[in-house]
Amino acid sequence: MNYLRIKYFFDKFFALMGLILLFPLLIVIGLVIKFNLGKPIFFIQKRPGLKEKFFYLIKFRTMNSKKDKFGNLFSDDERLTSLGKWLRKTSIDEIPSLINIIKGEMSFVGPRPLLAEYLNLYSDFERKRHSVKPGLTGLAQIKGRNNLSWKKKFEYDILYVDNISFILDLKIFLLTFLKVFKREGIYPKDKKIVIPFKGHNE
Repeated sequence: MNYLRIKYFFDKFFALMGLILLFPLLIVIGLVIKFNLGKPIFFIQKRPGLKEKFFYLIKFRTMNSKKDKFGNLFSDDERLTSLGKWLRKTSIDEIPSLINIIKGEMSFVGPRPLLAEYLNLYSDFERKRHSVKPGLTGLAQIKGRNNLSWKKKFEYDILYVDNISFILDLKIFLLTFLKVFKREGIYPKDKKIVIPFKGHNE
């Protein structure tokens, strides 16, 4: 409990420092996105966080808004632009989420915030991932990210929840930079997109 209080303080402090230092980059990326994709610049989506309380995740937009003749959006794979792929590979699209950390909705390290529609699909075991704040990175991300099965991702999430500590957070945080540099696990093997979660019995 004492560590979580310290973690909360340092999350906010370093997120604020990061946002200040990276502000020029945010401006440049925002202008590039506006020029290539138009408005909006940010992708904002409701996600469940601590104790399943909803918040609005903020990221840079990586997809266009192209629709078919019936007015339906094309698939995520078809709408993901080359710029978007680069933003995801470098994890630059995640930088605006520092705002979520400053607001106290996220942490640097914790289970990744997943889609709201997954909530009703969780088992009691999987639901434990919401016992802590969601993070920009987590144990599942350094263990394989999207190359892992959903079952394995949840196992790593709960392993983190049960063993949260400064040393574990520091290890995950530092290894994340290595994973981003090597660009590992961004997409599942032999697939262009992440397969949606269908339930813990899949």
